[in-house]
Amino acid sequence: MPEHRKRVKHYHEPGDLHELTFSCYQRMPLLTNDTWRRYLSDSIGSSCREQRFRLVAFVFMPEHVHLIVDPLDEEPDIGTFLAAVKRPVSARVKQTLVQRGSRLLEKLTILERPGKTVFRFWQEGPGYDRNLQQERTALSAIDYVHMNPVRRRLVERASLWKWSSARWYETDRQHVDVDLPEMHGLRPGFFVG
Repeated sequence: MPEHRKRVKHYHEPGDLHELTFSCYQRMPLLTNDTWRRYLSDSIGSSCREQRFRLVAFVFMPEHVHLIVDPLDEEPDIGTFLAAVKRPVSARVKQTLVQRGSRLLEKLTILERPGKTVFRFWQEGPGYDRNLQQERTALSAIDYVHMNPVRRRLVERASLWKWSSARWYETDRQHVDVDLPEMHGLRPGFFVG
C-alpha cells in the first residue's frame, strides 16, 4: 500500500506575508547547538536573497522554527524557499556528525525503504504556512512568534532570547547580531490599502 505524505497547499496572493513553521525530526530539540543555529541563520539569509524574500520576523525554538516572510515576486514558490532554507542546514549538520562519529547520526538516519536510508534533520513535509493579509493579523503573528520563548519559560522577556527578531524590533531596528539572519521587517506601505 503506498504511503501517504502530508501535504500543505501553498497559495499566494500578491502582497501577502507568509507565516511558516517547520520542525526538527520527531520534534527532537536539535536547535540547542549555537553552531547549528548559525547554520540556520546563514541558510535563511542566503535563501531570502536568492529566492527574493524579505524576512519580517523569526524565532528558533529548540525543536521548531517560525518565520514570517514577505515574498517580493508575484508568484513565489514557498516550497522552493523552504527547501533552500532546510537542505543546507541538514547537509552541514550531517557532515559535522559524520566527522565527529556522533551517535546522533544513527538516530537521525532512518530506513526510508528496504535498502535505502536517509538522514533527517527536519520533520518530513512542508510544515505550516499561513497567509497574512491584514495589519492586525500580521502584528499578532509577529507577537506570537516573538513570545514563543517566553511562553515556554526559556526567558522572561522576548527580547532576551538571542535566536529571535524580537530584540531587533524592540530596539527600533538598531540591534544587529552577526549570528542572526539579516532582518527587513515590514515593507513600507504594507498596511496601506
